[in-house]
Amino acid sequence: MTDATLLWSIWQALLAPFAWAFTRPGHRRFVEWVTALALNVEEHTVTQSVLALERPADWRAMERFAEYGAWDAGAVTRSLTRLVGQAPGRTWHGYHVSAVDDTKVHRSGKHVWGTCTFHEYTARCPNRATTVRAHNWVVLGALLDEPDRPAWFLPVSGRLYFRKSQLPARSGSAGPKEGFRTKCELAVEMIREQARIAGGRHLAVFDGGYALTSVVRPLVTPEDGSPRVEFLTRLRHDARLHAPPPAERRPGQRGPMPKWGRKLEPPRRGGRWAGPWHEGRAFVYGRRRQVRWKEVVCLWRVAGPGVPVKAVVAHVEGYKKRFALITSAVELTGLQVVELFAARFRQEDGFRDLKQRLGWEQCRAWTRNPIERTSRAQWVTMSLLRLPQFRLEAAGEVGWWFRPPWNRKKDRPSVLDVERLLRRHGPEIRRLLSEWLGEGREDGSRRSCGGVSG
Repeated sequence: MTDATLLWSIWQALLAPFAWAFTRPGHRRFVEWVTALALNVEEHTVTQSVLALERPADWRAMERFAEYGAWDAGAVTRSLTRLVGQAPGRTWHGYHVSAVDDTKVHRSGKHVWGTCTFHEYTARCPNRATTVRAHNWVVLGALLDEPDRPAWFLPVSGRLYFRKSQLPARSGSAGPKEGFRTKCELAVEMIREQARIAGGRHLAVFDGGYALTSVVRPLVTPEDGSPRVEFLTRLRHDARLHAPPPAERRPGQRGPMPKWGRKLEPPRRGGRWAGPWHEGRAFVYGRRRQVRWKEVVCLWRVAGPGVPVKAVVAHVEGYKKRFALITSAVELTGLQVVELFAARFRQEDGFRDLKQRLGWEQCRAWTRNPIERTSRAQWVTMSLLRLPQFRLEAAGEVGWWFRPPWNRKKDRPSVLDVERLLRRHGPEIRRLLSEWLGEGREDGSRRSCGGVSG
């Protein structure tokens, strides 16, 4: 059985790097808030969070911290990025792999800051309204490799997207409005931020909705001195692909050298590309599958004439439609490209856990700071719930998570298992937290979070 003191020391050590983002009292509130989000079994509001810690007297201080407290959002992102960078599997095929996508967090009431109206497809639930009011978050997270198992997704940062016709005021209900920024601009900003913080080689994986010039070119040919970031995305079946241009001028040829070579067959006819078909097995969408693919190094109109890319078409076991993918990381094999793109779907599982386990849609705030800070606190909590799992496994703790007899295929813990572990030791963790916050000590002094190792 995992000892509560060991669990608390790991949790405390993970939260220690965030001290630089707050004042000393603010860091105490942040640790209290994140711990409450992990222990809470009710709605994940501030009120229910302080009740989960049995500290109702802290309610007003927590509310004021969420609204008015000093909070360096960039420092929170940097601390979380460096913590996630130490996790096993962060380097995958030589790259720091990150996934980017957007998701809607439903909120009711037009008085809530930052909400916009969106059309929502109702095929899954005909009783739902076709037009909803929601926050539209563009979220970036790290994809961690685990051989022969689904990848892990750990959210790191996010930005709110506003429709151009529904821009909110920067603060309050009146005054200058927020500037309009597209989802593509927000995604590029977060990807570049990760590359600056972590260093090394980075690979951004995103769906075809972001496979646009406004995303691809700023990543692979940055003009402002930002580090280059490779990309991997889905390819349109009618995408314009070209062979590399000739290196030498033909006899008698006049004019400038061509930037594009001859036009290749589109991906829907990728079987006609030069070169043989390859076969292999990769972990794709939950299990190892047989993959038959063909790849070609070429030029893509979206990426520009000076960027070689690798286009891949693949038949994947269990799927009728052929995969069409493209990446600027040309040293990757077609099999690795399929594996990495399939791992992107773990971001959808992460969104589900954020909404169902950590109450992303239960926020009751209606002003800017609490809305943005609640989401960041939940991303930190989500990632920190995974990191103790890795440290416990490294320490030889293997019997702490539930293996249900009705699901014999379950071979690794979920976010809910980590939450259950914390709640199992809830009374002891609440006592240790109160001691750390300064209660129950005669001299009234407070312990430093930085002195505890994991």
